[in-house]
Amino acid sequence: MKRAFTMAEILLSLTIIGVVAAITLPSLTGNINERTWNTQRKALYARFSQALALMPNLNGYGTLVEDESGSVTEDTVAETFITAGLSKVLKINNICEHEHLADCGIANNITTFAGSKITTPKTMQELNSNLVGSRSSDFVADGIRRSASMSVFNTKAAAFETNNGESIVVYYNPGCTDLVNTGDVHYAQAKMCANFVYDLNGKKGPNTVGKDIGFISVLYPNNPVIVAPLPLSIKPIPGGSIGFSPRACTKLGAKMPNREEASALFFNRDLIGANTGSGFWWTSSTVSQYPNRAWVMVIGNGFIDHYLKSGGKTIHCIKR
Repeated sequence: MKRAFTMAEILLSLTIIGVVAAITLPSLTGNINERTWNTQRKALYARFSQALALMPNLNGYGTLVEDESGSVTEDTVAETFITAGLSKVLKINNICEHEHLADCGIANNITTFAGSKITTPKTMQELNSNLVGSRSSDFVADGIRRSASMSVFNTKAAAFETNNGESIVVYYNPGCTDLVNTGDVHYAQAKMCANFVYDLNGKKGPNTVGKDIGFISVLYPNNPVIVAPLPLSIKPIPGGSIGFSPRACTKLGAKMPNREEASALFFNRDLIGANTGSGFWWTSSTVSQYPNRAWVMVIGNGFIDHYLKSGGKTIHCIKR
């Protein structure tokens, strides 16, 4: 007698296959997307690093005109930085001023690394209000004088599209400066020349920081340092000595940020959208003049200071 599957058995088998597929496919698709984004992110960083190294300097582009009250009446800095600078070293398809970022494929809203929704910033102050304004510090601690000042205008953003399909917003500081002395304390804002927020696939989703959206920061105009840290968590790790901190990051499969990477996290902390804290973060950068000290980021105001390595500070691990 010939035997065959009954209709009920076939339907049951199809149901099981469907359930298994429904469970596994999203995870499989997500893993594929993650690998694709990681590959695109690294390729974009490599292209930017090569291109920016060809520019003679990264400051002084564009025009800022103030009225008698000190308000800026004309602001072409970011757009000019793209047209007169970046376009000479990068293949750019389209350039958009700050009121028309969407014309360059920029989504109106971004999901932060923490999962909250924000409107895509159109000015430097919208990116992070602590990036602009004026402030200074002058004090003595541990017998070492710290003195630093900064003044950064609230410049308007601009955007462009690349030949590879990325959409990129530029937040530009035309007055960025180099480090006078490698051991000098300073405000990170004054050293930031350009901060790029990129979307690897334009308006197409998920438009989320840490996935298709990330940031590249460029510090120092004449000897630029280009960093693209990927935040690992939304909260800093509790304090410890500088010896404890790298091991804590290593256990998470991550790295401790260097001085410039910590600056990039500060610039983009609203995009991280989390409890980044208001204290001090250790960095992996040492201080050549003071071997027993390491650089820290004061996350509340962008001050870059150095402290004894035995002190307890929080850390914010990253991936590169």
